[in-house]
Amino acid sequence: MEDILRPIYQERASHPNTLGAIIVEKRHHAVPSTDMFDTVLLLIVKEAEQPVFIKHYTYQDKIAALHVVDENKLKQWLLLGTNKKIFDWLYNGKIIFDRNEYITRLKAELKEFPFYGRKLKMGIEFAKLIRRYLDGKSFFQNQQYLDAYNHVIHSLHHLARLSIIENGFHPEVTVWNQVKQIEPEVYKLYEELINSEETIKERLELLFLASEFLIHSRTMAGISHLRDILQEKEYWSIDELINHKEIREYAVDLTVLLEYLIDRGIIEVKVAKTKGEGVYHRYYMLPKR
Repeated sequence: MEDILRPIYQERASHPNTLGAIIVEKRHHAVPSTDMFDTVLLLIVKEAEQPVFIKHYTYQDKIAALHVVDENKLKQWLLLGTNKKIFDWLYNGKIIFDRNEYITRLKAELKEFPFYGRKLKMGIEFAKLIRRYLDGKSFFQNQQYLDAYNHVIHSLHHLARLSIIENGFHPEVTVWNQVKQIEPEVYKLYEELINSEETIKERLELLFLASEFLIHSRTMAGISHLRDILQEKEYWSIDELINHKEIREYAVDLTVLLEYLIDRGIIEVKVAKTKGEGVYHRYYMLPKR
């Protein structure tokens, strides 16, 4: 179908705003990263009125999709992992236009996975992990076992993604296949939760015990990004932290994460008087060594 789509991408490639183009063909019996389309054409542009523009085409018995994505949106997807298909497209797609080797360099960066980018992604995943884990525990204590099970499944997924990132790889569409190779211990935990013949209550009890150790062993790596930010000054208000340009990416889970870390003595609370009698401002800081 590439020949048929050529006029579409050639017209756009001639525009100086276009940085590169990739074509992705549906692979039989593979993960459906093309959303069941026979072909996906990805065009990356420097800037656009809307960050994502999509068109669908049909030809004979084939269907194709054109995705025009601006550079900022692409970088957001790569940072936050909110569009897992993009990794498959970049890794497995065929480069058909590459202005100044933009896509070639981008793919090289993905393989190198700069350490600072890893720290931020680990912070995001760890915050989500703690949120899901604690919510699951709360549902379990209230004997809401199906809801607890749902949250625990999600917490294991974040633990898996955290393990992959910690080992220097990007989580892909087939996360559990990656984890099986990289962190078999996490994979085994997931497998036991899914396949065990024990009752849901018994499975969850065992999983909470095992997860506690796995989460504890990854805590310092998972909060490395947050610790870097906290070290920038003596103490922080919650508003300052939530609105920090980088922590903003996981601000929705930050309060729960802070309480988890305070409970374990990793972060301390500093209080300051307010105008109200017996009411104090609350600030967050790293323990003084």
